[in-house]
Amino acid sequence: MKFAFIDKKSPQPEKVLAYAEKKVGKLDRYFRSDAEATVRFQEKKRGQVKLEVTVRTDSAIFRSETYSDSMYSAIDAAVDTIEGQIRKNKTRLAKRLRTDAFDPVEFTGVDSAEAEPEATLEVARAKRFPLRPMSVEEAVLQMNLLGHTFFAFRNADEGEAFAVVYAREDGGYGLIVDQP
Repeated sequence: MKFAFIDKKSPQPEKVLAYAEKKVGKLDRYFRSDAEATVRFQEKKRGQVKLEVTVRTDSAIFRSETYSDSMYSAIDAAVDTIEGQIRKNKTRLAKRLRTDAFDPVEFTGVDSAEAEPEATLEVARAKRFPLRPMSVEEAVLQMNLLGHTFFAFRNADEGEAFAVVYAREDGGYGLIVDQP
């Protein structure tokens, strides 16, 4: 697994980076090919830390964001969250993950009768509407007028490619553009 460490405000000690590499590296057993892990450290107010772990494979992206009082517990929680995502969706991810990713030994603590039933992916509502060509600024305005957190449109600035604008947690906006 390839690693990239990003420090938002202050550099992390080498032992924290080594601990993160060791713990996140354990996720490598789930993936067929080389995965890329990005670990983003950020110190917040009053000694609290924020940790984002993103693992990218050739067919899926797993992400976890945790807040804690120590980097070590944040790393543990983030890895546990990603493992939980993989386990929860193991049947859906079976074609994308390594065939031996889920050893029988791994689930010895969970009785099959106790295991949670797998939720079905059921679409509760479907909407159909034409996607109009517009600029990114118009799409952001339309999203805000509707009170939504995202808005799909045809980007007039990119040759009418499919695009989505979305509201970010930091107050800014993001743009996703279809790349043919």
